[in-house]
Amino acid sequence: MNRYRWRTFGLEMVMIAAALVVAFPLYVLVNLAIRPTSDTSSPIRPTTSPTLDNLTQAWQEGGLGGALANSVLVTTASVLIVLAVSSLAAYPLARATARWSRGMFLLIMLGLILPFQLASLPLYQTMRDLGLLGSVWALILFYAGLQVPFTTFLYVGFMRALPRDFEDAALIDGCRPLEVFRYVVFPMLKPITVTALVLNAIAVWNDFFTPLLYLSGSDQQTVPVALAGFVGQFVSDWNLIFAALVISIVPILAVYFALQRSIINGFAGGLKG
Repeated sequence: MNRYRWRTFGLEMVMIAAALVVAFPLYVLVNLAIRPTSDTSSPIRPTTSPTLDNLTQAWQEGGLGGALANSVLVTTASVLIVLAVSSLAAYPLARATARWSRGMFLLIMLGLILPFQLASLPLYQTMRDLGLLGSVWALILFYAGLQVPFTTFLYVGFMRALPRDFEDAALIDGCRPLEVFRYVVFPMLKPITVTALVLNAIAVWNDFFTPLLYLSGSDQQTVPVALAGFVGQFVSDWNLIFAALVISIVPILAVYFALQRSIINGFAGGLKG
């Protein structure tokens, strides 16, 4: 049995200190979001008379309802497309032993190296020619292509660590490769699928530049763009601004906490492979 040493105590204190540093901004955010506007005391002092009026006012005046709906649509559609394309692409890349497999994998990995800003202008022109500017479908197409290389990398690494016994048995029983993937391989990919889902969802949900570029001049907007306009309109009312921030982070935090058990294992598995 390991004894409780001073080194263990020191590590625990460091971890507690790190947790407090991370939690402090969140405490201030929530504390001011539920504080009445008339209360001008220190942001650190706990609110004695919490209220939901700031949340209600931020929802109504910030147009967060439509922005949240657009963000949910864009995030959900983009992530589903990315997971489907990446998992299907990763299967032959992880299992094939031919030279083309490694070359194709390296070609896809170029998407992790090249900054997407290099393609901003040609992509904008393409979306304009397709008549998609001002539409959330432009964002869905953009994110579906942008996130595929990273997600494929995670899937390939995870699949390479999986044994092939079940796949070989299914092939012997007469299953086609696509059926093997659907009924045998994909259920074993749950940890990395959940990890990829959360990482992609956070990246899409928090992106500001792309929605600002493609939805500029239209009445469509996502949460980050709506918050930017909201801050400019209510720059002196921090209670209202923080209330809008709380509303914007609740959906993505709910998804993260609901799936957190599978995130670390899936991410570690992808890196190990």
